[in-house]
Amino acid sequence: MSVSINDYKTTLTAAMKLADLKYDETIMSRLLDYTERLLTWNEVMNLTALTSPEDVAIRHFLDSWMLLPILDEMFKKTAGQSKSVSLIDVGTGAGFPGLPLKFVREDIKLVLLDALMKRVRFLQEVADNSKLAEISCIHGRAEETARNKLHREKYDIATARAVASLPELCEYCLPFVKIGGVFIAMKGDVQEELNHSTRAIKILGGKLEDVREFKLPGTDYHRTIVVIRKISKTPPTYPRKAGKPHSSPIS
Repeated sequence: MSVSINDYKTTLTAAMKLADLKYDETIMSRLLDYTERLLTWNEVMNLTALTSPEDVAIRHFLDSWMLLPILDEMFKKTAGQSKSVSLIDVGTGAGFPGLPLKFVREDIKLVLLDALMKRVRFLQEVADNSKLAEISCIHGRAEETARNKLHREKYDIATARAVASLPELCEYCLPFVKIGGVFIAMKGDVQEELNHSTRAIKILGGKLEDVREFKLPGTDYHRTIVVIRKISKTPPTYPRKAGKPHSSPIS
């Protein structure tokens, strides 16, 4: 790490405060371990282009925590029905936003899905070392995994913090979401994509519920959170075969 542990802890503490999180030694320990493993693994495989400790703290951890108000709303809705909320992070890459969310909300039932086995091994190592229950790391493509009855329409929340277009992400993610749940896309400037997503959202059983635009606290980075509510079942023809949602997105 290019800065001292104490300096990095100061940066992490500030990021937690910006997310309205209370300082906790256990959480801090998990975040430090996650960062160390991320930077170490990144030397031999491409996990992230953002490698400075401040970028990891702000543009990865804090950015992921911007979903917490939405998750808290979901927890309130399921109170009395279940003790936790199930969340699948589709195309999770290095584990964002899923792992930072799990580290501060232990009662999330988290599934991390990625198509590259090397990344899944990294995720499993971080998950194992966290000693947290109910983290599953799955190797697979969204187009195939979403057709598996163990995962299709089984989750309260699906998230994606990917570079794919919104119509493409809707086809990957909405089939995982149970009726009444939400798909949350984390994007930058998304207005043009939203304009091309109306048909995809409707066909796949969703309804646009909220678009929250903000600057990432402490930065000039423009971010957008798109919340799509699942209101009806996704037709069995979706998602289409691997590669089709990218080459020919619903629009």
